[in-house]
Amino acid sequence: MGREFDPLFDEWAATYDDTVAGHDIEYKEVFLHYDDILNEIANRAIDNVLEFGVGTGNLTKKLLNKGLDVIGIEPSKEMRTLAKQKINQLEIYDGDFLLFPTNIKPIQTIVSSYAFHHLTDEEKNKAISIYTEMLPKDGKIVFADTMFASEHEITIILEETKKRGYNRLLADLQTEYYSTIPFLKQNFEKHGFAVQFHRMNKFVWILEAEKK
Repeated sequence: MGREFDPLFDEWAATYDDTVAGHDIEYKEVFLHYDDILNEIANRAIDNVLEFGVGTGNLTKKLLNKGLDVIGIEPSKEMRTLAKQKINQLEIYDGDFLLFPTNIKPIQTIVSSYAFHHLTDEEKNKAISIYTEMLPKDGKIVFADTMFASEHEITIILEETKKRGYNRLLADLQTEYYSTIPFLKQNFEKHGFAVQFHRMNKFVWILEAEKK
C-alpha cells in the first residue's frame, strides 16, 4: 500500500522542497514545471477536497488559496510535521491511498501529486474502486504523477537514465510502481470515470477523471 516507502520519505522530508525546486540534478526533469503542475491540479479541483500524499504541503497551500476545503492524508510522520508547520489549520491524518479515515465530510475532488505510483497496479485498481464509491456524480480525481505513454517509452527512458549515470533515479524507476496511460485509462473507465491526460514534462502527466 505504499507504506514500505515511509522511511524514505521520513528521511527525505528535510530536503524535499529543495529537490522539487530543481536543486537535485538527477530529479530536475522529474520536477520541471513543478509549480505549474501543482497549479494545474488546484485549478481543476472543486469544492471539498481529499488530498493523498500531502508531503510538505505545497499542493495543499495552493488548494487552500483557491478557497477550497482540504482534508489531507499523509503516511510519513516527518512530512506531516512539516506540513503542519506550514499550514497550522490543515486537517491532516496518518493514512494512505487505501487506508484512511472515512468519517469525513462529503468529498467532491480527490487529488494527489507525485504519489500514486507507490501503489502496485492491483492496489491502484482497488483504490479507484474505493474512490468511485466516495464521489458523487461529476466528482473528480485529479492526480499528477510520473506515468508513461507505453511500455516502449519506459524502456527508452530507462536506457537514457542509465546512460546519463543517474543511478538514484534509475533505481526509483525500476523499484516503484509506475503505470502506463493505457493501463490507467482502462481501469478508470472500468470504474465509471471519463478520463483524460495532459503531459506536463518528460515524466509527469496530469490525470483528470470525472465520475459519470
